[in-house]
Amino acid sequence: MSRLVEMQLSTPGVDRRGEIRQVPLGVQRRPSESVHNDFGAEHMLVNIGPQHPATHGVLRLVVELDGETVKRVIPHIGYLHSGFEKLGEYRHYNQIIPLTDRTDYLSPMANNVGFALAVEALLGIEVTERCRLLRVIACELSRIISHLVWAGTTGIDLGAMTPFLWMFEQRERVYNLQEAWTGARLTTSMTRVGGLMADIPDGWEKGLREFLREFPRTLREVDTMFSRNGIWVGRTQGVGVISAADAINFSLSGPMLRASGVAYDVRKDRPYLGYDEFDFDVPVGEHGDIYDRYIVRLEEMFQSVRILEQAIDRLRPGPINVADPRVVLPGKSAAMSDMEAMIFHFKQVMEGVRPPAGEVYFGVENPKGELGYYLVSDGSAKPVRWRIRPPSFLNLAALPQLCEGALLSDVIAINASVDIVMGEIDR
Repeated sequence: MSRLVEMQLSTPGVDRRGEIRQVPLGVQRRPSESVHNDFGAEHMLVNIGPQHPATHGVLRLVVELDGETVKRVIPHIGYLHSGFEKLGEYRHYNQIIPLTDRTDYLSPMANNVGFALAVEALLGIEVTERCRLLRVIACELSRIISHLVWAGTTGIDLGAMTPFLWMFEQRERVYNLQEAWTGARLTTSMTRVGGLMADIPDGWEKGLREFLREFPRTLREVDTMFSRNGIWVGRTQGVGVISAADAINFSLSGPMLRASGVAYDVRKDRPYLGYDEFDFDVPVGEHGDIYDRYIVRLEEMFQSVRILEQAIDRLRPGPINVADPRVVLPGKSAAMSDMEAMIFHFKQVMEGVRPPAGEVYFGVENPKGELGYYLVSDGSAKPVRWRIRPPSFLNLAALPQLCEGALLSDVIAINASVDIVMGEIDR
């Protein structure tokens, strides 16, 4: 039985997956199945990409075909030439935060939070309660907008336009909240080491509550459009299958791993930001195909709504930054009127935050999987090494196995189901 939690979609308590599986759908394609060419014809090589549409980034897939059957897929990466990790070694820790926006630009606030947590682990400091809750809110909003982009664009890849418009309308509402909070829509740079760049403005909580009240209705509409749709089911069930054992061996994470039946979620297994204090479930699939990845991501958005409702209820007035002028810039009024505050301000701007010598790895559960930051400090204001564990990079490694034996048209659907973003792959 699937371990998907009782869905808040159309029929709570019903094993919707088993119900759908009973419908005869014809021959299901499995990675082990392939058609041998008995006519001596040569295999054809087809390039998919590196143009952006359908490859979800500047990704080039060299596909070896026997007729329409995929014999082999070779992903080619490196077209962005970003070099984020090396750039970070020449910047102060707070100056690196804008780079994290641009790795996975579909969930920038979650990236900001993950990096700040890594530096704070080096420093050995704990943020304030209000900051912690606001960071949880930022992470779960990032999860929602990232999954909305995934579901909408995957729908387009398979020929469904209307749900894309529904989901992007809801994503726009979250972007309005992000913009009101940070002043930016895409590259937010909303964290600082030891706190946040700004508190939420007046009336922001009301806007979030309105969104949380109305958003689940859109998810139910998406469920109605997709989950029992014959075209969607036929294009996703039994396609791009990966077993739990193989998913673990490929170091997959996030929905890619959980859809194969592995209940691993960093928020539960290595809690941070007090996630262990929140009541939410981790959706887990069973078959490890595109359909399970869709169901897992859809249900994760419902779970994010639950977390956001709890976080906003717990939010109380208070400081958003730690009370340490060696880590957080003094307020402008203090810097302009108090000599000591001005000195701390000058040293912060000119010298930056200086963690003690050491190294740290900190992982967070980002929308695409486990995002990890590894930092090595020599006691200066700049990291000696900054390395990223990007979920997209590791998840993409499984693409050749997922596509083997599928049809050419399935490659588009399988690649979409991995949910990659090239910014964190070509880092």
